[in-house]
Amino acid sequence: MAQDDGATRTVIMTVDDDPGVSRAVARDLRRRYGATYRIVRAESGESALEALRELKLRGDLVAVLLADYRMPQMNGIEFLEQAMDVYPGARRVLLTAYADTGAAIDAINVVDLDHYLLKPWDPPEEKLYPVVDDLLQAWRAGDHRPVPSTKVVGHRWSARSSEVREFLARNQVPYRWYSSDTPEGRRLLSAAGQDGQRLPVVVTPDGTPLVEPEAPDLAAHVGLATTPTSDFYDLVVIGGGPAGLGAAVYGASEGLRTVLVERSATGGQAGQSSRIENYLGFPDGVSGGQLTERARRQAAKFGAEILTAREVTGLEANGAARVVRFSDGSAVAAHSVILATGVSYRQLAAPGTDDLTGCGVFYGSALTEAASCQGHDVYIVGGANSAGQAAMYLARGAKSVTLLVRGASLAASMSHYLVQQIEETPNIHVRCGTVVESAQGEGRLERLTLRDAGAGETEQVDAQWLFVFIGAAPLTDWLDGTVLRDERGFILAGPDLTADGRPPAEWDLDRPPYHLETSVPGVFVAGDARAESAKRVASAVGEGAMAVMLVHRYLEQS
Repeated sequence: MAQDDGATRTVIMTVDDDPGVSRAVARDLRRRYGATYRIVRAESGESALEALRELKLRGDLVAVLLADYRMPQMNGIEFLEQAMDVYPGARRVLLTAYADTGAAIDAINVVDLDHYLLKPWDPPEEKLYPVVDDLLQAWRAGDHRPVPSTKVVGHRWSARSSEVREFLARNQVPYRWYSSDTPEGRRLLSAAGQDGQRLPVVVTPDGTPLVEPEAPDLAAHVGLATTPTSDFYDLVVIGGGPAGLGAAVYGASEGLRTVLVERSATGGQAGQSSRIENYLGFPDGVSGGQLTERARRQAAKFGAEILTAREVTGLEANGAARVVRFSDGSAVAAHSVILATGVSYRQLAAPGTDDLTGCGVFYGSALTEAASCQGHDVYIVGGANSAGQAAMYLARGAKSVTLLVRGASLAASMSHYLVQQIEETPNIHVRCGTVVESAQGEGRLERLTLRDAGAGETEQVDAQWLFVFIGAAPLTDWLDGTVLRDERGFILAGPDLTADGRPPAEWDLDRPPYHLETSVPGVFVAGDARAESAKRVASAVGEGAMAVMLVHRYLEQS
Protein backbone atom coordinates (compact mmCIF):
# COMPACT_ATOMS: atom_id res chain seq x y z
CA MET A 1 0.00 0.00 0.00
CA ALA A 2 1.11 3.57 -0.59
CA GLN A 3 2.12 5.55 2.49
CA ASP A 4 2.47 9.30 2.94
CA ASP A 5 3.26 11.87 5.58
CA GLY A 6 0.66 14.60 5.04
CA ALA A 7 -2.43 15.68 3.20
CA THR A 8 -2.05 19.20 1.81
CA ARG A 9 1.28 19.53 -0.03
CA THR A 10 2.35 18.73 -3.59
CA VAL A 11 3.49 15.11 -3.84
CA ILE A 12 6.83 13.49 -4.64
CA MET A 13 6.22 9.74 -5.09
CA THR A 14 8.75 6.93 -4.90
CA VAL A 15 8.00 3.33 -5.97
CA ASP A 16 10.23 0.35 -5.13
CA ASP A 17 9.28 -3.26 -4.31
CA ASP A 18 12.21 -3.63 -1.89
CA PRO A 19 10.91 -2.28 1.47
CA GLY A 20 14.40 -1.34 2.63
CA VAL A 21 15.19 0.60 -0.52
CA SER A 22 11.71 2.15 -0.49
CA ARG A 23 12.20 3.44 3.05
CA ALA A 24 15.70 4.69 2.27
CA VAL A 25 14.57 6.70 -0.77
CA ALA A 26 11.62 8.16 1.16
CA ARG A 27 13.92 9.00 4.11
CA ASP A 28 16.40 10.89 1.92
CA LEU A 29 13.64 12.73 0.08
CA ARG A 30 11.88 13.64 3.30
CA ARG A 31 15.11 14.99 4.82
CA ARG A 32 15.52 17.50 1.99
CA TYR A 33 11.97 18.17 0.79
CA GLY A 34 9.63 17.05 3.58
CA ALA A 35 8.91 20.56 4.82
CA THR A 36 7.58 21.65 1.43
CA TYR A 37 6.43 18.49 -0.35
CA ARG A 38 4.46 15.43 0.70
CA ILE A 39 6.52 12.27 0.24
CA VAL A 40 4.42 9.26 -0.79
CA ARG A 41 6.02 5.83 -1.13
CA ALA A 42 4.63 2.63 -2.63
CA GLU A 43 6.02 -0.89 -2.92
CA SER A 44 4.40 -1.91 -6.23
CA GLY A 45 3.37 -0.28 -9.46
CA GLU A 46 -0.27 -1.25 -8.94
CA SER A 47 -0.52 0.28 -5.47
CA ALA A 48 1.25 3.40 -6.73
CA LEU A 49 -1.24 3.77 -9.58
CA GLU A 50 -4.14 3.38 -7.16
CA ALA A 51 -2.63 6.10 -4.98
CA LEU A 52 -2.17 8.37 -8.00
CA ARG A 53 -5.81 7.93 -9.02
CA GLU A 54 -6.95 8.82 -5.50
CA LEU A 55 -4.74 11.91 -5.53
CA LYS A 56 -6.16 12.87 -8.93
CA LEU A 57 -9.76 12.60 -7.76
CA ARG A 58 -8.94 14.80 -4.78
CA GLY A 59 -7.38 17.41 -7.04
CA ASP A 60 -3.90 17.04 -5.50
CA LEU A 61 -0.70 17.75 -7.45
CA VAL A 62 2.20 15.37 -8.15
CA ALA A 63 5.54 16.92 -9.12
CA VAL A 64 8.01 14.01 -9.38
CA LEU A 65 7.74 10.22 -9.80
CA LEU A 66 10.74 8.02 -8.97
CA ALA A 67 10.29 4.36 -9.92
CA ASP A 68 12.63 1.38 -9.60
CA TYR A 69 13.18 -0.44 -12.89
CA ARG A 70 13.25 -4.03 -11.58
CA MET A 71 9.82 -4.62 -10.03
CA PRO A 72 7.73 -7.80 -10.50
CA GLN A 73 4.34 -7.73 -12.28
CA MET A 74 4.89 -4.12 -13.41
CA ASN A 75 8.40 -2.75 -13.91
CA GLY A 76 9.31 0.90 -13.54
CA ILE A 77 8.96 1.75 -17.23
CA GLU A 78 5.50 0.18 -17.39
CA PHE A 79 4.47 2.07 -14.25
CA LEU A 80 5.70 5.41 -15.56
CA GLU A 81 3.93 4.84 -18.89
CA GLN A 82 0.60 4.34 -17.13
CA ALA A 83 1.27 7.13 -14.64
CA MET A 84 1.59 9.54 -17.58
CA ASP A 85 -2.13 9.09 -18.21
CA VAL A 86 -2.95 10.21 -14.66
CA TYR A 87 -0.34 12.97 -14.19
CA PRO A 88 1.15 13.84 -17.61
CA GLY A 89 2.98 16.85 -16.17
CA ALA A 90 4.85 15.00 -13.41
CA ARG A 91 8.61 14.65 -13.91
CA ARG A 92 9.72 11.01 -14.33
CA VAL A 93 12.84 9.35 -12.92
CA LEU A 94 13.90 5.70 -13.26
CA LEU A 95 16.07 4.09 -10.55
CA THR A 96 18.36 1.51 -12.12
CA ALA A 97 21.32 -0.72 -11.38
CA TYR A 98 24.39 -0.31 -13.55
CA ALA A 99 23.42 -3.38 -15.59
CA ASP A 100 20.08 -1.79 -16.52
CA THR A 101 21.30 1.48 -17.99
CA GLY A 102 20.38 0.26 -21.47
CA ALA A 103 16.76 -0.13 -20.40
CA ALA A 104 16.87 3.33 -18.87
CA ILE A 105 18.09 4.84 -22.12
CA ASP A 106 15.30 3.06 -24.01
CA ALA A 107 12.79 4.48 -21.51
CA ILE A 108 13.74 8.01 -22.52
CA ASN A 109 11.84 7.39 -25.76
CA VAL A 110 9.08 5.15 -24.36
CA VAL A 111 7.91 7.34 -21.46
CA ASP A 112 9.67 10.63 -22.21
CA LEU A 113 11.93 9.95 -19.21
CA ASP A 114 13.41 13.05 -17.57
CA HIS A 115 16.31 11.34 -15.81
CA TYR A 116 17.66 7.99 -14.63
CA LEU A 117 19.54 7.46 -11.39
CA LEU A 118 22.01 4.69 -10.67
CA LYS A 119 21.71 2.85 -7.37
CA PRO A 120 23.15 3.43 -4.84
CA TRP A 121 22.64 7.20 -4.84
CA ASP A 122 24.88 7.89 -1.81
CA PRO A 123 25.74 10.53 -0.97
CA PRO A 124 22.31 12.04 -1.79
CA GLU A 125 23.74 15.56 -1.54
CA GLU A 126 25.79 14.83 -4.66
CA LYS A 127 23.79 12.25 -6.61
CA LEU A 128 20.11 12.62 -5.67
CA TYR A 129 19.28 16.14 -4.52
CA PRO A 130 20.76 18.07 -7.49
CA VAL A 131 18.70 15.93 -9.89
CA VAL A 132 15.47 16.34 -7.93
CA ASP A 133 16.13 20.07 -7.45
CA ASP A 134 16.36 20.55 -11.23
CA LEU A 135 13.22 18.48 -11.85
CA LEU A 136 11.22 20.42 -9.26
CA GLN A 137 12.39 23.70 -10.76
CA ALA A 138 11.30 22.53 -14.22
CA TRP A 139 7.96 21.34 -12.86
CA ARG A 140 7.29 24.63 -11.06
CA ALA A 141 8.00 26.49 -14.31
CA GLY A 142 4.84 24.94 -15.78
CA ASP A 143 1.29 25.90 -14.92
CA HIS A 144 0.39 23.49 -12.11
CA ARG A 145 -1.91 25.61 -10.05
CA PRO A 146 -4.19 23.51 -7.85
CA VAL A 147 -7.56 22.81 -9.43
CA PRO A 148 -10.38 23.18 -6.88
CA SER A 149 -12.27 19.93 -6.71
CA THR A 150 -16.00 19.32 -6.89
CA LYS A 151 -17.64 18.13 -3.68
CA VAL A 152 -20.48 15.60 -3.66
CA VAL A 153 -22.64 15.16 -0.56
CA GLY A 154 -24.93 12.18 -0.71
CA HIS A 155 -26.07 8.94 0.84
CA ARG A 156 -24.31 5.64 0.21
CA TRP A 157 -27.55 3.94 -0.90
CA SER A 158 -28.96 6.82 -2.93
CA ALA A 159 -29.37 5.84 -6.59
CA ARG A 160 -28.99 9.43 -7.78
CA SER A 161 -25.84 9.90 -5.68
CA SER A 162 -24.36 6.84 -7.36
CA GLU A 163 -25.25 8.17 -10.82
CA VAL A 164 -23.59 11.54 -10.12
CA ARG A 165 -20.41 9.91 -8.82
CA GLU A 166 -20.19 7.69 -11.88
CA PHE A 167 -20.85 10.61 -14.24
CA LEU A 168 -18.01 12.62 -12.68
CA ALA A 169 -15.59 9.70 -12.52
CA ARG A 170 -16.16 8.62 -16.10
CA ASN A 171 -15.70 12.19 -17.32
CA GLN A 172 -12.38 12.48 -15.42
CA VAL A 173 -13.72 15.25 -13.15
CA PRO A 174 -11.91 15.27 -9.76
CA TYR A 175 -14.35 15.18 -6.87
CA ARG A 176 -14.51 14.49 -3.16
CA TRP A 177 -17.27 12.39 -1.66
CA TYR A 178 -18.88 13.26 1.68
CA SER A 179 -21.52 11.09 3.28
CA SER A 180 -24.48 13.18 4.40
CA ASP A 181 -24.31 11.72 7.92
CA THR A 182 -20.68 12.76 8.59
CA PRO A 183 -19.73 16.04 10.30
CA GLU A 184 -18.14 17.44 7.13
CA GLY A 185 -21.12 16.31 5.06
CA ARG A 186 -23.53 18.03 7.43
CA ARG A 187 -21.36 21.17 7.39
CA LEU A 188 -21.47 21.32 3.60
CA LEU A 189 -25.25 20.75 3.57
CA SER A 190 -25.72 23.54 6.07
CA ALA A 191 -23.54 25.89 4.03
CA ALA A 192 -25.67 25.06 0.98
CA GLY A 193 -28.88 25.73 2.90
CA GLN A 194 -30.02 22.10 2.64
CA ASP A 195 -31.36 19.70 5.26
CA GLY A 196 -30.29 16.49 3.52
CA GLN A 197 -33.75 15.49 2.33
CA ARG A 198 -32.79 16.07 -1.31
CA LEU A 199 -29.56 14.35 -2.31
CA PRO A 200 -27.03 14.54 -3.74
CA VAL A 201 -25.88 18.10 -3.29
CA VAL A 202 -22.94 18.95 -5.54
CA VAL A 203 -20.73 21.91 -4.62
CA THR A 204 -18.87 23.05 -7.75
CA PRO A 205 -15.28 24.38 -7.69
CA ASP A 206 -16.57 27.96 -7.61
CA GLY A 207 -18.76 27.18 -4.58
CA THR A 208 -22.11 26.90 -6.38
CA PRO A 209 -24.41 24.29 -4.76
CA LEU A 210 -26.45 22.09 -7.14
CA VAL A 211 -29.30 20.07 -5.62
CA GLU A 212 -30.10 16.77 -7.37
CA PRO A 213 -28.54 18.13 -10.59
CA GLU A 214 -29.38 16.64 -13.97
CA ALA A 215 -26.43 15.67 -16.16
CA PRO A 216 -26.49 18.70 -18.54
CA ASP A 217 -26.54 21.21 -15.66
CA LEU A 218 -23.84 19.30 -13.78
CA ALA A 219 -21.66 19.05 -16.89
CA ALA A 220 -21.89 22.77 -17.58
CA HIS A 221 -20.93 23.66 -13.98
CA VAL A 222 -17.87 21.39 -13.78
CA GLY A 223 -16.28 22.63 -16.99
CA LEU A 224 -17.45 20.08 -19.56
CA ALA A 225 -18.42 21.46 -22.97
CA THR A 226 -22.14 21.10 -23.65
CA THR A 227 -22.82 23.65 -26.39
CA PRO A 228 -21.44 23.54 -29.95
CA THR A 229 -19.41 26.56 -31.02
CA SER A 230 -20.92 26.50 -34.51
CA ASP A 231 -24.25 25.61 -36.08
CA PHE A 232 -22.73 23.79 -39.06
CA TYR A 233 -19.90 21.24 -39.37
CA ASP A 234 -18.40 18.91 -41.89
CA LEU A 235 -19.04 15.95 -39.60
CA VAL A 236 -21.18 15.22 -36.56
CA VAL A 237 -20.25 12.04 -34.67
CA ILE A 238 -23.02 10.77 -32.40
CA GLY A 239 -21.65 8.63 -29.57
CA GLY A 240 -18.34 8.75 -27.73
CA GLY A 241 -17.38 5.08 -27.47
CA PRO A 242 -14.35 3.60 -29.26
CA ALA A 243 -16.02 3.93 -32.69
CA GLY A 244 -17.03 7.54 -32.10
CA LEU A 245 -13.68 8.55 -30.64
CA GLY A 246 -11.90 6.82 -33.54
CA ALA A 247 -14.07 8.74 -36.00
CA ALA A 248 -13.44 12.03 -34.17
CA VAL A 249 -9.66 11.50 -34.17
CA TYR A 250 -9.48 10.63 -37.87
CA GLY A 251 -12.07 13.20 -38.93
CA ALA A 252 -10.42 16.11 -37.13
CA SER A 253 -6.87 15.03 -38.02
CA GLU A 254 -7.82 14.97 -41.69
CA GLY A 255 -9.17 18.51 -41.69
CA LEU A 256 -12.91 17.95 -41.20
CA ARG A 257 -14.69 20.36 -38.87
CA THR A 258 -15.79 17.70 -36.41
CA VAL A 259 -18.03 17.67 -33.35
CA LEU A 260 -18.65 14.58 -31.21
CA VAL A 261 -21.86 14.42 -29.20
CA GLU A 262 -22.06 12.10 -26.17
CA ARG A 263 -25.09 11.73 -23.91
CA SER A 264 -23.20 10.61 -20.80
CA ALA A 265 -19.43 10.09 -20.85
CA THR A 266 -16.89 9.22 -23.51
CA GLY A 267 -15.76 5.62 -23.60
CA GLY A 268 -19.08 3.81 -23.84
CA GLN A 269 -19.13 0.30 -22.43
CA ALA A 270 -15.41 -0.07 -23.12
CA GLY A 271 -14.72 2.97 -20.94
CA GLN A 272 -16.24 1.13 -17.98
CA SER A 273 -13.96 -1.89 -18.39
CA SER A 274 -11.48 -2.42 -15.56
CA ARG A 275 -8.96 -4.14 -17.83
CA ILE A 276 -8.74 -4.79 -21.57
CA GLU A 277 -5.94 -7.26 -22.24
CA ASN A 278 -6.47 -8.21 -25.88
CA TYR A 279 -6.31 -4.73 -27.44
CA LEU A 280 -3.50 -4.43 -29.98
CA GLY A 281 -0.43 -2.63 -28.71
CA PHE A 282 -1.08 -3.05 -24.98
CA PRO A 283 0.53 -6.38 -24.01
CA ASP A 284 0.16 -5.61 -20.29
CA GLY A 285 -3.46 -4.54 -20.67
CA VAL A 286 -5.08 -1.15 -20.34
CA SER A 287 -8.12 0.03 -18.44
CA GLY A 288 -11.07 1.32 -20.40
CA GLY A 289 -10.71 4.65 -18.63
CA GLN A 290 -7.07 5.02 -19.65
CA LEU A 291 -7.79 4.13 -23.26
CA THR A 292 -10.74 6.49 -23.37
CA GLU A 293 -8.86 9.41 -21.84
CA ARG A 294 -5.99 9.01 -24.30
CA ALA A 295 -8.40 8.94 -27.23
CA ARG A 296 -10.34 11.94 -25.92
CA ARG A 297 -7.15 13.98 -25.52
CA GLN A 298 -6.04 12.90 -28.99
CA ALA A 299 -9.32 13.99 -30.58
CA ALA A 300 -9.18 17.35 -28.78
CA LYS A 301 -5.55 17.80 -29.85
CA PHE A 302 -6.60 17.65 -33.50
CA GLY A 303 -9.39 20.16 -32.92
CA ALA A 304 -12.50 18.00 -32.53
CA GLU A 305 -15.18 19.47 -30.28
CA ILE A 306 -16.51 17.06 -27.67
CA LEU A 307 -19.93 17.78 -26.19
CA THR A 308 -21.02 15.91 -23.07
CA ALA A 309 -24.49 15.31 -21.57
CA ARG A 310 -26.27 16.11 -24.82
CA GLU A 311 -29.02 13.68 -25.79
CA VAL A 312 -29.79 13.38 -29.49
CA THR A 313 -33.47 12.81 -30.26
CA GLY A 314 -33.74 13.22 -34.02
CA LEU A 315 -31.98 13.13 -37.37
CA GLU A 316 -33.27 14.76 -40.54
CA ALA A 317 -32.08 15.11 -44.12
CA ASN A 318 -32.64 18.68 -45.22
CA GLY A 319 -31.29 18.97 -48.76
CA ALA A 320 -27.54 18.46 -48.59
CA ALA A 321 -27.53 19.10 -44.84
CA ARG A 322 -27.97 16.47 -42.14
CA VAL A 323 -29.68 18.00 -39.11
CA VAL A 324 -29.14 16.52 -35.62
CA ARG A 325 -31.77 17.54 -33.04
CA PHE A 326 -31.23 17.58 -29.28
CA SER A 327 -33.67 16.90 -26.45
CA ASP A 328 -33.72 20.59 -25.44
CA GLY A 329 -35.06 21.58 -28.88
CA SER A 330 -31.77 22.91 -30.26
CA ALA A 331 -30.04 21.45 -33.32
CA VAL A 332 -26.77 21.32 -35.22
CA ALA A 333 -26.26 20.54 -38.91
CA ALA A 334 -23.46 19.04 -40.97
CA HIS A 335 -22.56 17.71 -44.38
CA SER A 336 -22.31 14.19 -42.91
CA VAL A 337 -23.09 12.18 -39.78
CA ILE A 338 -21.52 9.07 -38.24
CA LEU A 339 -23.79 7.08 -35.92
CA ALA A 340 -21.62 5.50 -33.22
CA THR A 341 -24.26 5.20 -30.51
CA GLY A 342 -23.10 1.79 -29.32
CA VAL A 343 -25.16 -0.47 -27.11
CA SER A 344 -26.31 -0.53 -23.50
CA TYR A 345 -26.62 -3.35 -21.02
CA ARG A 346 -30.07 -4.88 -21.00
CA GLN A 347 -32.08 -4.40 -17.82
CA LEU A 348 -32.51 -7.42 -15.59
CA ALA A 349 -36.14 -8.53 -15.79
CA ALA A 350 -36.37 -9.79 -12.22
CA PRO A 351 -38.81 -8.42 -9.62
CA GLY A 352 -37.19 -5.98 -7.21
CA THR A 353 -34.18 -5.07 -9.33
CA ASP A 354 -35.68 -1.87 -10.73
CA ASP A 355 -36.39 -0.48 -7.27
CA LEU A 356 -32.88 -1.34 -6.06
CA THR A 357 -30.93 -0.01 -9.06
CA GLY A 358 -28.21 2.23 -7.67
CA CYS A 359 -28.83 0.82 -4.19
CA GLY A 360 -26.92 -2.42 -4.53
CA VAL A 361 -27.90 -3.31 -8.10
CA PHE A 362 -25.62 -1.72 -10.69
CA TYR A 363 -25.26 -1.85 -14.46
CA GLY A 364 -21.62 -1.68 -15.55
CA SER A 365 -20.44 0.26 -12.48
CA ALA A 366 -17.71 -2.06 -11.20
CA LEU A 367 -14.97 0.59 -11.27
CA THR A 368 -16.94 3.22 -9.37
CA GLU A 369 -18.24 0.88 -6.68
CA ALA A 370 -15.22 -1.43 -6.25
CA ALA A 371 -13.82 0.30 -3.17
CA SER A 372 -17.10 -0.20 -1.30
CA CYS A 373 -17.07 -3.96 -2.03
CA GLN A 374 -13.93 -4.64 0.01
CA GLY A 375 -14.42 -7.78 2.10
CA HIS A 376 -17.98 -8.42 0.82
CA ASP A 377 -19.60 -11.18 -1.23
CA VAL A 378 -20.31 -9.89 -4.74
CA TYR A 379 -22.57 -11.32 -7.46
CA ILE A 380 -22.19 -10.62 -11.18
CA VAL A 381 -24.75 -11.51 -13.85
CA GLY A 382 -23.32 -12.18 -17.30
CA GLY A 383 -21.00 -14.47 -19.21
CA ALA A 384 -19.24 -12.21 -21.72
CA ASN A 385 -15.94 -10.32 -21.51
CA SER A 386 -17.33 -7.32 -19.64
CA ALA A 387 -18.58 -9.58 -16.85
CA GLY A 388 -15.28 -11.48 -16.73
CA GLN A 389 -13.22 -8.29 -16.58
CA ALA A 390 -15.40 -6.97 -13.75
CA ALA A 391 -15.04 -10.26 -11.86
CA MET A 392 -11.25 -10.14 -12.08
CA TYR A 393 -11.19 -6.53 -10.93
CA LEU A 394 -13.60 -6.93 -8.02
CA ALA A 395 -11.91 -10.15 -6.87
CA ARG A 396 -8.88 -8.13 -5.77
CA GLY A 397 -10.71 -6.82 -2.72
CA ALA A 398 -13.99 -8.71 -2.40
CA LYS A 399 -14.34 -11.69 -0.09
CA SER A 400 -15.86 -13.66 -2.96
CA VAL A 401 -17.19 -13.04 -6.46
CA THR A 402 -19.88 -15.28 -7.93
CA LEU A 403 -20.54 -15.20 -11.66
CA LEU A 404 -24.15 -16.09 -12.49
CA VAL A 405 -24.24 -17.39 -16.08
CA ARG A 406 -27.42 -18.40 -17.87
CA GLY A 407 -25.56 -20.60 -20.38
CA ALA A 408 -23.89 -23.95 -19.90
CA SER A 409 -20.33 -22.55 -19.79
CA LEU A 410 -18.24 -19.41 -20.12
CA ALA A 411 -16.44 -20.65 -23.21
CA ALA A 412 -19.30 -19.81 -25.57
CA SER A 413 -19.24 -16.06 -24.91
CA MET A 414 -15.99 -15.14 -23.11
CA SER A 415 -12.43 -14.85 -24.45
CA HIS A 416 -10.22 -17.81 -23.65
CA TYR A 417 -7.64 -15.76 -21.72
CA LEU A 418 -10.33 -14.46 -19.37
CA VAL A 419 -11.79 -17.92 -18.78
CA GLN A 420 -8.33 -19.13 -17.80
CA GLN A 421 -7.78 -16.19 -15.42
CA ILE A 422 -11.14 -16.78 -13.74
CA GLU A 423 -10.41 -20.49 -13.30
CA GLU A 424 -7.11 -19.61 -11.63
CA THR A 425 -8.60 -17.05 -9.21
CA PRO A 426 -9.60 -18.83 -5.98
CA ASN A 427 -12.24 -16.37 -4.77
CA ILE A 428 -14.18 -16.33 -8.06
CA HIS A 429 -16.94 -18.93 -8.37
CA VAL A 430 -18.92 -19.62 -11.54
CA ARG A 431 -22.50 -20.86 -11.43
CA CYS A 432 -23.68 -21.85 -14.89
CA GLY A 433 -27.33 -22.39 -15.74
CA THR A 434 -28.30 -19.91 -13.02
CA VAL A 435 -30.54 -16.83 -13.23
CA VAL A 436 -31.69 -14.17 -10.77
CA GLU A 437 -35.31 -14.82 -9.91
CA SER A 438 -35.81 -11.73 -7.72
CA ALA A 439 -34.07 -9.20 -5.49
CA GLN A 440 -35.17 -8.08 -2.03
CA GLY A 441 -34.20 -5.35 0.41
CA GLU A 442 -35.45 -2.31 2.29
CA GLY A 443 -33.84 0.72 0.68
CA ARG A 444 -30.83 -1.35 -0.41
CA LEU A 445 -30.11 -4.83 -1.74
CA GLU A 446 -30.11 -7.47 1.00
CA ARG A 447 -30.99 -10.80 -0.64
CA LEU A 448 -31.21 -12.52 -4.01
CA THR A 449 -33.36 -15.44 -5.07
CA LEU A 450 -31.46 -17.60 -7.57
CA ARG A 451 -32.98 -20.26 -9.80
CA ASP A 452 -31.35 -23.26 -11.42
CA ALA A 453 -32.52 -22.90 -15.03
CA GLY A 454 -32.37 -26.65 -15.60
CA ALA A 455 -33.82 -28.13 -12.42
CA GLY A 456 -36.09 -25.18 -11.65
CA GLU A 457 -35.01 -25.16 -7.99
CA THR A 458 -34.55 -21.84 -6.18
CA GLU A 459 -32.43 -20.71 -3.26
CA GLN A 460 -32.04 -17.45 -1.38
CA VAL A 461 -28.63 -15.90 -0.69
CA ASP A 462 -27.56 -12.86 1.28
CA ALA A 463 -26.23 -10.20 -1.10
CA GLN A 464 -25.36 -6.50 -0.93
CA TRP A 465 -23.82 -6.15 -4.37
CA LEU A 466 -25.14 -7.23 -7.77
CA PHE A 467 -23.48 -6.07 -10.99
CA VAL A 468 -25.30 -6.76 -14.26
CA PHE A 469 -23.56 -7.21 -17.63
CA ILE A 470 -26.12 -8.86 -19.88
CA GLY A 471 -26.97 -8.50 -23.53
CA ALA A 472 -26.49 -5.61 -25.88
CA ALA A 473 -29.44 -3.34 -26.65
CA PRO A 474 -28.67 -0.81 -29.42
CA LEU A 475 -29.38 2.81 -28.53
CA THR A 476 -31.28 3.49 -31.76
CA ASP A 477 -34.97 3.92 -30.89
CA TRP A 478 -34.71 7.62 -31.69
CA LEU A 479 -33.86 6.67 -35.29
CA ASP A 480 -37.16 4.87 -35.89
CA GLY A 481 -38.49 5.92 -39.29
CA THR A 482 -35.23 7.64 -40.28
CA VAL A 483 -32.73 4.88 -41.11
CA LEU A 484 -33.42 1.21 -41.71
CA ARG A 485 -32.74 -1.15 -38.80
CA ASP A 486 -33.06 -4.88 -38.29
CA GLU A 487 -35.64 -6.52 -36.04
CA ARG A 488 -33.42 -6.02 -32.96
CA GLY A 489 -32.81 -2.34 -33.64
CA PHE A 490 -29.28 -2.59 -35.07
CA ILE A 491 -28.60 -0.25 -38.00
CA LEU A 492 -28.37 -1.73 -41.50
CA ALA A 493 -25.63 -0.42 -43.77
CA GLY A 494 -23.78 -1.08 -47.01
CA PRO A 495 -24.22 -4.64 -48.33
CA ASP A 496 -26.95 -5.39 -45.79
CA LEU A 497 -29.11 -2.76 -47.50
CA THR A 498 -28.73 -4.41 -50.89
CA ALA A 499 -29.15 -8.07 -50.00
CA ASP A 500 -31.42 -8.59 -53.03
CA GLY A 501 -29.07 -6.67 -55.31
CA ARG A 502 -31.14 -3.49 -55.19
CA PRO A 503 -30.84 -0.46 -52.90
CA PRO A 504 -33.72 0.31 -50.50
CA ALA A 505 -36.77 2.12 -51.84
CA GLU A 506 -35.78 5.31 -49.99
CA TRP A 507 -32.39 5.46 -51.76
CA ASP A 508 -32.33 8.17 -54.44
CA LEU A 509 -28.71 8.11 -55.68
CA ASP A 510 -27.31 6.41 -58.79
CA ARG A 511 -24.69 4.49 -56.83
CA PRO A 512 -25.27 1.80 -54.17
CA PRO A 513 -24.63 2.68 -50.51
CA TYR A 514 -21.00 2.67 -49.41
CA HIS A 515 -19.89 -0.06 -47.04
CA LEU A 516 -20.85 1.69 -43.76
CA GLU A 517 -23.46 4.02 -45.24
CA THR A 518 -27.02 3.77 -43.95
CA SER A 519 -30.25 4.12 -45.93
CA VAL A 520 -29.79 7.92 -45.70
CA PRO A 521 -26.94 9.12 -47.97
CA GLY A 522 -24.20 10.85 -46.01
CA VAL A 523 -25.18 9.13 -42.76
CA PHE A 524 -22.79 6.34 -41.76
CA VAL A 525 -22.68 3.86 -38.88
CA ALA A 526 -19.69 2.47 -37.00
CA GLY A 527 -19.19 0.13 -34.08
CA ASP A 528 -21.58 -1.96 -32.03
CA ALA A 529 -24.76 -0.23 -33.26
CA ARG A 530 -24.20 -1.65 -36.76
CA ALA A 531 -25.98 -4.89 -37.60
CA GLU A 532 -23.65 -7.90 -37.50
CA SER A 533 -20.70 -5.91 -36.13
CA ALA A 534 -17.87 -7.72 -34.32
CA LYS A 535 -18.55 -6.17 -30.88
CA ARG A 536 -14.85 -5.65 -30.14
CA VAL A 537 -12.99 -2.45 -29.23
CA ALA A 538 -10.43 -2.82 -32.03
CA SER A 539 -13.06 -3.38 -34.73
CA ALA A 540 -15.09 -0.41 -33.45
CA VAL A 541 -12.07 1.90 -33.68
CA GLY A 542 -11.33 0.54 -37.17
CA GLU A 543 -14.88 1.15 -38.33
CA GLY A 544 -14.73 4.70 -36.98
CA ALA A 545 -11.64 5.34 -39.10
CA MET A 546 -13.16 3.61 -42.14
CA ALA A 547 -16.35 5.64 -41.83
CA VAL A 548 -14.30 8.86 -42.05
CA MET A 549 -12.66 7.60 -45.25
CA LEU A 550 -16.13 6.99 -46.69
CA VAL A 551 -17.27 10.44 -45.52
CA HIS A 552 -14.45 11.94 -47.60
CA ARG A 553 -15.60 9.91 -50.59
CA TYR A 554 -19.19 11.06 -50.07
CA LEU A 555 -18.19 14.73 -49.77
CA GLU A 556 -16.06 14.55 -52.92
CA GLN A 557 -19.03 13.31 -54.95
CA SER A 558 -21.71 15.51 -53.41
